[in-house]
Amino acid sequence: MGVWIMAAVTFREAARKKMLWMALAAGGAFLILFGTGLHFQAKDFAAHGMSPVLRREISFTMVTMGLYAVDLLAVLMTILTSIDTLSGEIASGTIQAIATKPVPRWQVLLGKWFGFLGMLTAYIAIMVVGVNAITYAMAGVTARHLASGLSLMWMESVVLLSVTFAFATYFSTLTTGVLTLGLHGLAFLGGWIEQFGAITQTQRAVNVGVIASVLMPSEALWRRAAFEMQSPLASAMRISPFSTLSVPSTAMIFYAAIYLTIALVIAIRRFSQRDF
Repeated sequence: MGVWIMAAVTFREAARKKMLWMALAAGGAFLILFGTGLHFQAKDFAAHGMSPVLRREISFTMVTMGLYAVDLLAVLMTILTSIDTLSGEIASGTIQAIATKPVPRWQVLLGKWFGFLGMLTAYIAIMVVGVNAITYAMAGVTARHLASGLSLMWMESVVLLSVTFAFATYFSTLTTGVLTLGLHGLAFLGGWIEQFGAITQTQRAVNVGVIASVLMPSEALWRRAAFEMQSPLASAMRISPFSTLSVPSTAMIFYAAIYLTIALVIAIRRFSQRDF
């Protein structure tokens, strides 16, 4: 019961933060911009009598690129809204008002984690469904394997949320943000190195990307989601910026699940033993 009470409190506290409303405003602005771009693109296609096959592939690429922007927004929202929930309260001393109550500390931390998880789940679902609904209305296409892609994008945010919580039990708010964003940036760079290494058949470059994904599997989850959601022709012909010869395997997905579980366990253990 303590977990769900803390989850509800955390959800309400997050809803009062300006950062959350700014993220929602940015998401809404993106959907408007995305829909406007597709509208003019559809008019241009009709005016030039473009081949239906080519029109369909371009629309598939557009929806994938739209989902890529959603993924970036979700990553930033995950980190920026959660970095202060533990480290900030520990630094200010407000955590003592909660930690001294007859509620186990693990329930406090897990409740906060579930509160942010619920918020992120709603945000990602709204944005992904919004992009696909706009693309279907404007171009008649949606992402392939949408449920799988949505699940992988959601899992990426869960990994980052768990890592943020783990760092927040050790470091200040600023340090937590720098470390989490730095790890994700490392994974992002490693993913592109791996992709270009696979295209040029440079095995050492591919190995660098794999090592980066082991250190932080967040970007690998997005690359697998993009592979699942883009059209088969784009994957086969490598005509999409997200097509790759080095696709993260199912083993990497299981590794990411273990990774986030370990990060959450570390956060719970450290929070339970720390002196406030």
